Amino acid sequence: MSAKKMNYGQPSLQGTITVPGDKSVSHRSVMFGAIAEGKTTVEGFLLGEDCLSTIDCFRKLGVKIEVDGTNVKIESAGIDAWEEPKEVLYTGNSGTTTRIMLGILAGTKLHTVMTGDASIGKRPMRRVANPLRMMGAQIAGRENGQYTPLAIQGSTLQAIDYTMPVASAQVKSAILLAALRAEGTTIVRESSVSRDHTERMLRQFGATVDVEDGVISFAGGQKLTGTHVFVPGDISSAAFFLVAGAIAKNSRITMKNVGINPTRDGIVNVLAEMGAAMEIIVDDELAAEPTATITIETSDLRAMTIEGDLIPRLIDEIPVIALLATQATGTTIIKDAEELKVKETDRITAVVTELKKLGANIEATDDGMIITGPTALHGADLQTYGDHRIGMMGAVAALIADGEVTIDDAACIAVSYPIFFEHVESLIVK
Repeated sequence: MSAKKMNYGQPSLQGTITVPGDKSVSHRSVMFGAIAEGKTTVEGFLLGEDCLSTIDCFRKLGVKIEVDGTNVKIESAGIDAWEEPKEVLYTGNSGTTTRIMLGILAGTKLHTVMTGDASIGKRPMRRVANPLRMMGAQIAGRENGQYTPLAIQGSTLQAIDYTMPVASAQVKSAILLAALRAEGTTIVRESSVSRDHTERMLRQFGATVDVEDGVISFAGGQKLTGTHVFVPGDISSAAFFLVAGAIAKNSRITMKNVGINPTRDGIVNVLAEMGAAMEIIVDDELAAEPTATITIETSDLRAMTIEGDLIPRLIDEIPVIALLATQATGTTIIKDAEELKVKETDRITAVVTELKKLGANIEATDDGMIITGPTALHGADLQTYGDHRIGMMGAVAALIADGEVTIDDAACIAVSYPIFFEHVESLIVK
């Protein structure tokens, strides 16, 4: 672990940055490129550790992948040409890789074994394994497939009609990519819409998928064809600078090429409702993934309640939204967010514990947290729990804290934002 000490002296933040590529889209670009026949080129790929784990897994399956900076080229003869790996597929800290790969591998002719780091070993996998087993998948693992390592024996799959018990793009994506190899038409029903990158990318690679009123219908046996994928900037990464710009004194930050997929833009809605001074200029609305240039300034913020259908659209941003709420007038309530308990760590406990160390008025609830502000924050020694988003939350808090803030493991931030601290330091005006 690499601790980082920060005593920024409550600076102003000024300037323009371009956040790294979207993690969710980067993962899927490699997955789809490997499944498809032909050449796929990816522009703006995120060189974070999670996405590199995805590349490593497909290379072990015999797929040719070349990386040149943030450009990636994938050449594949299709899923039937994959080779049975001689090694365990190691997914690192990536829940996206682990869960979606289960769906992809279930319908192959291969025997594979997947495992990840200690954090992945604690994250629930049965929520994916169970619907895949309903399709005929053969998946074995600790506690009946609840935890890694997981062994997958590829088999013939059948379409299912499945109602999602919780909003999860990873589970939905695993089912849809298994459905590619299944006989019949698979139907997935969502009560709350989760991020739709998989549905968009299926179309981009030449498949037909129908979505209406939360019901997704996808016929098996379709072929994917290699194409070009442009990866937008990750709004989950931009969220940390959106919050920093709103709460640091005398600040104005502009971010270019930020993905504003409507299933992911909940942080923008929260900032707007809390009164943030923000300007959004939309780029090409016809692109597979819409993007925008977003400018935010220091703002007088007011508390709000964050709940219901908004939660799946900002689940990864809740740690930094909680920090934002410490600087808003009134009591902010975050609820319906039980999913936070099964992220890289239990993010409800982690966020509340670490923000309390900084002096925040925050309490945990069964499905979220209650934050009363505004509260002046002070220095403290913080834990990241190996969770990149907890680490970045602590670093943004250091920008407004009085005194030194230390995070115990700055290296974990490289999972999603390898140049995070370079961007922080480029914006500081002393």
